[in-house]
Order: sequence, then structure tokens, then C-alpha cells
Amino acid sequence: MMRVILLAAALAACVPVAPNQEGAPMSAPQSLPAPTPADVPVRIDATKNGQSIEVRVGQRFAVELIGVPTAGYLWAPARTPAFIARAGEAGGNTTTAQSQPGFAGGSHWEVFVFAATAPGSGELVLEQRRPWETSEPPSDIFRITIVAR
Repeated sequence: MMRVILLAAALAACVPVAPNQEGAPMSAPQSLPAPTPADVPVRIDATKNGQSIEVRVGQRFAVELIGVPTAGYLWAPARTPAFIARAGEAGGNTTTAQSQPGFAGGSHWEVFVFAATAPGSGELVLEQRRPWETSEPPSDIFRITIVAR
């Protein structure tokens, strides 16, 4: 078993790293953070699905989800409580590899910014679907209870 591990490690060390267009070796792809505006203090990601989040009235918050827009699967708000207003959107790559020439497809960040306009409590629901497949159920659902004080 130890020989197999050592052999695998030795082979991995021999794998050439592809050069970029300038001829320098490219580094391994790195994960990129969601492109949420810096002035948005509350960031909610997929790990918060089904939870409650408190925000202050007047405060902006962002929901950061990974979608597959290259395959047509987009996130969109399906239910928004009356005390929450849309306040922007952002999107971008999830890895540095997606900026390389010839890269196609892949997942992308989809960030939705909201603002609490009044006190209240309610469920914010986002659904991932292909917009033209209106009779199909969503491929994924994200739910969060927002409590604005």
C-alpha cells in the first residue's frame, strides 16, 4: 500500500503544468469569493438554507448562491416578504480557472442584495430553474427566514 502511495505522489510530481499564453506555468485554480459589494454587511450563503437571520431595518443583506447559468439554471427570488426590497445583483466566476482562455461552462456566483425597509418576519425564497421551463419544478430551492428589527 505504501508503494502505491509513493508511486502516486511521484507521478503527480511529474505531471507538467500547462503554460499560459505568455509561456509561464499556470497556477492551480483557486476558489473565488462571491462578488458581494463591500458595503453589504450581512452575507448569507447556501449553508444558511432553512435558518433565520436577523437584520436591522434599513440594513442591506446579500444572498450568495452558486448557479449554473451556462446550462440555463438561474436563481431568482420566488417569494419576497413585503418588508424586503431588492437592492441589487452581482455575479461572477467561482474559480480563477474560469478567467483562462478557452474555459467554457462551469458554476457561477449569483448574488442578490436586499434591504429591510420595515420591521417584520417572513420567508425569503429563491428558486433555481431554467426560466423557459415554466411547467417544470425548480431544480433547487433556497429558503431563509428574515427577521428585521
